[in-house]
Amino acid sequence: MAKSSPAGVRDASSGAPAQAGAATDAAPMSHRQIMEALSGLLLGMFVAILSSTIVSNALPEIIHDLHGSQSSYTWVVTASLLAMTASTPLWGKLSDLFSKKLLVQLALVVYVAGSVVAGLSQNTGMLIACRVVQGIGVGGLSALAQIVMAAMISPRERGRYSGYLGATFAVATVGGPLLGGVITDTSWLGWRWCFYVGVPFAIIALIVLQKTLKLPVVKRDVKVDWLGAFFITASVTLLLIWVTRAGKGKDYDWISWQTGAMVGGSIVLAALFLLTESKASEPIIPLRLFRNKTIALSSLASLFVGVAMFAGTVFFSQYFQLARGESPTMSGVLTIPMIGGLFVSSTVSGQIITKTGRWKAWLLTGGVLLTAGLGLLGTMRYDTPYWHLAVYMVLMGLGIGMMMQNLVLAAQNQVEPKDLGAASSVVTFFRSLGGAVGVSALGAVLANRVPDYVKDGLTALGPKAAAAMGHGGTGGGGIPDLKSLPAPLRTVMESAYGHGIADVFLYAAPCALIAFIVTLFIKEVALKGTPGAATASAEPADKTG
Repeated sequence: MAKSSPAGVRDASSGAPAQAGAATDAAPMSHRQIMEALSGLLLGMFVAILSSTIVSNALPEIIHDLHGSQSSYTWVVTASLLAMTASTPLWGKLSDLFSKKLLVQLALVVYVAGSVVAGLSQNTGMLIACRVVQGIGVGGLSALAQIVMAAMISPRERGRYSGYLGATFAVATVGGPLLGGVITDTSWLGWRWCFYVGVPFAIIALIVLQKTLKLPVVKRDVKVDWLGAFFITASVTLLLIWVTRAGKGKDYDWISWQTGAMVGGSIVLAALFLLTESKASEPIIPLRLFRNKTIALSSLASLFVGVAMFAGTVFFSQYFQLARGESPTMSGVLTIPMIGGLFVSSTVSGQIITKTGRWKAWLLTGGVLLTAGLGLLGTMRYDTPYWHLAVYMVLMGLGIGMMMQNLVLAAQNQVEPKDLGAASSVVTFFRSLGGAVGVSALGAVLANRVPDYVKDGLTALGPKAAAAMGHGGTGGGGIPDLKSLPAPLRTVMESAYGHGIADVFLYAAPCALIAFIVTLFIKEVALKGTPGAATASAEPADKTG
């Protein structure tokens, strides 16, 4: 990385502000230098996203093989999202204190360790625990990718490189399910190899990161806010357990003493978190950031974008396999329109934002497209023509691509360099939180709706169908084996899942609408032309991390 003048560096011991000339003293990095520095980071992101999405089309078979239920299916996804959500602000704060390069490598190692052990899982409980470890690693890579980019690249130029990040996300997102489907459908491999296949790529990413990523190391003698991290994790976890377990009949009702205890406990823990943050010298989430209207609104919008974003990636695999009888491989192929839309919009919007410096129009357009796509997906059934679904998925993908990265960009443009990590991770945190709560809540909706639709279908077929269903492989609420069902019963199950998953998207559509409404109130501020590292707190630039 280009060296900055020592005069332009914040004194780590005195805390004196960096001189204004720092930005001009530091020669900007060329496109080639930036791409070399980002190569390992993008490869690390690719590995994490690939390993995360590779299981999506394998999950129905994994849960069936491990004798899990729809609740287990939801928790395999939610556990990773929860860990990612809770750890994201912690990784962001650590990046303001320690070597960003070392943290990226650590996050990658944690993720690989979780993946390898996940491949050895003997039951859903073990798999869920491993997904927690994976989520911690993903939380680091998700937060640090944005932070490292912000440290090297000015907001005005960052849109261009955010497009590369979005493109990496899109390629890994579409490549993961395809590869996972092929592995699952290959008898001599099986679903366990979905967790092993990313390990060689991760090792390459670690080597490339070591050679290419050069950033000034921040040295600040402060303590990490572990207590705040505990309270926010506990609060979110308790909330998700309540959402997942409530309203299923076998556990407890939505209105019950358990609901009161869990919701009340979550609120108390959240209050303790806010109290801790208000008193901490280096809080996980600096509450003062929310005094900035743009950061507050970007975080709120990201919360609702997260619901829509993760709903699509999680439930499409169930729809294509359980409502349309497709193989895991074809499930990945059939979601290409959504990923294609995401790829195009994130790349194109990033390039144009770099040229024009204007970003709000992209957020608003993305909100409209995402709401429309989800609303239309809410009308689908098991026999909806595929070309209709393809159009709906393209709209959804375009919307996600326009909003996901640009909300982070809007927040980063509003903070001082010393808060860059915290601000970036705050927006990412709320997006992950929305995804975790959304997947958990929408999974509960699906688990409740499918039995009702199955019951309606069996009633229409008559009493003999109900008797046959007892031997049809539903597994007492588990993931059904459609191949073992007679044709009429299979149609009932496909119809039930098609209608139930459509309801999931219908519930997600208002969340996208709320995100659009929130973005209306975000004031567009001209993008800065100075990278975060130009004025960041650092030791002399000859020490790199």
